[in-house]
Order: sequence, then structure tokens, then C-alpha cells
Amino acid sequence: MDLEKVREAAERAAHAFGLEIFDVEWKVGKQRLLRVYLDRLPGPQNPEGLGVTHEDCQHVSEQLSVVLDVEDLVPGPGYVLEVSSPGLDRKLIKPADYERFVGRLAQIWVNEPVDNQKYFEGRLAGFANGIVKLALKDHEIAVPYSGIRKANLKVEL
Repeated sequence: MDLEKVREAAERAAHAFGLEIFDVEWKVGKQRLLRVYLDRLPGPQNPEGLGVTHEDCQHVSEQLSVVLDVEDLVPGPGYVLEVSSPGLDRKLIKPADYERFVGRLAQIWVNEPVDNQKYFEGRLAGFANGIVKLALKDHEIAVPYSGIRKANLKVEL
């Protein structure tokens, strides 16, 4: 399956509702699962900073399902299409995510140790020139974006 073509189809469906695609995953296990994550970015088109609603997911799912079938983008029999929001503990995937969520609590795992550690929890403090800045309790660290294995926001109550 060409995941890039699926992403393009998902983008078309999402844009029809003023949404963007955050991520697309294809998982094969007991069932074949195509998971599409929607996002609503802050900005002039979304001054209230509203997130993705259940109705948004339903509308995009219905439209995308038709497109996937008509364009035959998922070969073979049977699969499950799941459309959802990235959630409060969303993954941080692209450099823009580290800029957008400055000030938010995040968890970062790195491939190579930074200050003798491979895991950090702190507040995002910016992104510039390929470096993610993270404010820890008593100091700030600089983590190369290219060395991040996994990162996500941490839910604060």
C-alpha cells in the first residue's frame, strides 16, 4: 500500500472540513488497521483554538472511506478505518510541533545520551536550527531534533 497516496487522500478529505492530517498509520496484526489522526491548527481560521470534535472525525471518516474505496488505495479484503484526534498526550513529530507547544510539559527519549541521560521530562522551550530546547527543573538542555527517538506531550491536570 502506498501510504503517501493514502495521506494525500486523507488531506483532501480533511481540508474539506477545515482540518489537517496530523499522522497516518497502517498496522497489520489480527486485523488490518488504517488510523488517521486529524488536527485543527490555531490561527486566523481557528481563533478560539478549538480542537477536533467527534463530528469532525465522523465527517472525515465518511468522506475518506468513499475516496479509499473509489481510488482502491487499500488493496486486499477488509480493513478498519479509524479517524481520531492526536489526543492530549499527542506525539511530537515535526519541528513545528516543538514550536507550537512551547511552554507545555513534554517527554523526550533520545537515541544517544544527552548529559548522560536518554529520557527527559520538562517544558518545551523552543526550537531553532535543528535543536529542541527543554526546560528542566533547574536548567535547560538542548536536544538535537535528529537524535529524538520519541516525544510526546504529557497531560497536566
